[in-house]
Amino acid sequence: MTVKKIFSKSLLLGAMVIIALLFIQYDIGSYLTLDSIKSNQSLMDSYYQKNPSLTIGLFFLGYVLITALSLPGAVIMTLAAGVLFGNITGIIVTSFASTIGATLAFLVSRFLLRHWIQDKFATQLKSINKGIEKEGAFYLFTLRLVPLFPFFVINLIMGLTHMKTLTFLLVSQVGMLAGTAVYINAGTQIAQIDSLKGILSPSLILSFTLLGLLPLMSKKIIEFIKARKVYSPYKKPAKFDHNIVVIGAGSGGLVSAYIAAAVKAKVTLIEKHKMGGDCLNTGCVPSKALIKSAKLLHQIKHSEKLGIKSAQAEFDFKDIMARVHQVISDIEPHDSVERYNQLGVNVIQGEAKITSPFSVEVNGQSLTTKNIIIATGARPFVPAMPGLDKIDYLTSDNLWQLSELPQRLLVLGGGPIGCELAQAFARLGSQVVQVQRGKRIMPREDIEFSELVTQSFISDGIDIKCRYAAKEVIVEGDKKFLLCETSNDDGKIESIRIEFDQLLIALGRSANISDFGMEQLAIPLRKNKTIETNEFLQTNFPNIYAVGDVTGPYQFTHMAAHQAWYAAVNALFGKFKKFKVDYSVIPWATFTDPEIARVGLNEQDAQKQNISYEVTTYGLDDLDRSIADGTAQGMIKVLTVPGKDKILGVTIAGEHAGDLIIEFVTAMRYNLGLNKILGTIHIYPTLAEANKYVAGNWKKNHKPEKLLNWVEKFHKWMR
Repeated sequence: MTVKKIFSKSLLLGAMVIIALLFIQYDIGSYLTLDSIKSNQSLMDSYYQKNPSLTIGLFFLGYVLITALSLPGAVIMTLAAGVLFGNITGIIVTSFASTIGATLAFLVSRFLLRHWIQDKFATQLKSINKGIEKEGAFYLFTLRLVPLFPFFVINLIMGLTHMKTLTFLLVSQVGMLAGTAVYINAGTQIAQIDSLKGILSPSLILSFTLLGLLPLMSKKIIEFIKARKVYSPYKKPAKFDHNIVVIGAGSGGLVSAYIAAAVKAKVTLIEKHKMGGDCLNTGCVPSKALIKSAKLLHQIKHSEKLGIKSAQAEFDFKDIMARVHQVISDIEPHDSVERYNQLGVNVIQGEAKITSPFSVEVNGQSLTTKNIIIATGARPFVPAMPGLDKIDYLTSDNLWQLSELPQRLLVLGGGPIGCELAQAFARLGSQVVQVQRGKRIMPREDIEFSELVTQSFISDGIDIKCRYAAKEVIVEGDKKFLLCETSNDDGKIESIRIEFDQLLIALGRSANISDFGMEQLAIPLRKNKTIETNEFLQTNFPNIYAVGDVTGPYQFTHMAAHQAWYAAVNALFGKFKKFKVDYSVIPWATFTDPEIARVGLNEQDAQKQNISYEVTTYGLDDLDRSIADGTAQGMIKVLTVPGKDKILGVTIAGEHAGDLIIEFVTAMRYNLGLNKILGTIHIYPTLAEANKYVAGNWKKNHKPEKLLNWVEKFHKWMR
């Protein structure tokens, strides 16, 4: 920064400080009150009648000065303008004065602080700057329409961004007009009252009612402007065939359609492949069926732990896979076309295409609809890796077509899907190598839980290779290799070739956002290529909603069902009341052995978010039922508010962790603390007692030592 610029900034800052000190010294703020305005009203009226131009000029300059320096009093001055000048003159004078003052404050903030703020917080402000560049004018306009948000804060913050000065001035002039008009009108009514009785006059009550309703009115205006802008290229039908058309019959789509039909709305559900979506056909259901068979084999193999000298099992992998498909068939009726037709849902099997915000085409038929819910789910993410196209790799989609057990299975990925399947195939007899780019498997969990699973995997014979980056698939005759890069002890990068028979890619999932017309409507996406929605699950088209994996942020079956309620209810009844989707208490589980279940924060999340917490643990090796079952491994870890029993988050590792976590989910959902869990009777001997014991450990750590000392003295005295 040049000396000249430093001098200029210092001079400006000094002048501002002097004016602020004078404002305080002469107690100018005491004149900017309703009492002062009313007591001096006749004097001001008289002066205005004699010197109209001078009065307007002085008021204008005073208003500009107060606004430019962000001094208190702008609201009272706006009311005073109504008292002094009436509606028309008051609105004209105040509107221009407030815009000029706001622009000066904007420029002062920019001159003094923008370069320093932008340099110091460049990373944090990157997304904000992009947003301002893209929709800055509209964003500023929406803020200006809500006078409850301090305008001086808006002026200063916008000065720190890259918004153009002319844009700021013009948008502020238009955006503040509605609020200014309402305040001026209130001022004109205040001018007409002579006593406290006048406060009850209908006109004044109406004026202050308008002030109270302004934020709501502003919100409706903003929604109208947004809707008009986005719907302008499309013709809205006079009548609609449907209340809702749902695209996708996975968990989110099924629940959305179910709710709509339950409240007697006309709903059509379109599915291009199989009812039930990924969860039923390629995800949760088949994987848990496979895990169950693998776990039974593992228990038989280690039956000596239960006092059985010898036990063995004969199996054919084809039979296990046949059972997996039988389980799918047994559950299919819950999600079948027939069942949903009986519930009142019109189910169409075919490829849907959104042709406008009000119409969906399927099988050559055009359906008009008031609302659309996109529930198209996700698919396994497959990286653009050289050589991958030379092999028939596996994903969680096509894995279930295997008829022979892979002798050497390489699992690429250390997240929940990769871990569940790696352990299952290892227990079925495959030689499993698991490759993970990061430093540990299950990286979203705290390190001790990741370590528990790691040790279990090692005992199952899984070769875990962390910090291995997959680079290429190499095929040499009948042999297949995965080329990886890793760092040796000296920090040098070395290439490693891992031979395999089958490669399972488990690197997460990608939202299904193509081939159903979304691109033509230009529905925005987030950086992670999921559909962007607001807190009501609406896209940029207020009547088009998205739920489940296609929008996130959590890709769980139960999360899709949770979102579906909000989307369906908001779509059908949003004109009367809309509900913000609640992400406050979201549980999940990874069905490895031991199972890992979680709700709320863990330690690494709390540290990242800078949230204070206390930790209480209980080891399941101490639990009677776990010891009796031979499953005495794992732990419960609870995070609480320091000094209080309020639960911030819980992680459980152990047998049936996914079931045990529900008590904590309920407690968090209904704001029940650990004391309530401790005071609840738990059946003996059950695994659920562990929840009570961890609450007991918290209580021990917070026992009232001073009080107990006095109690001890009391008992001694009684003896």
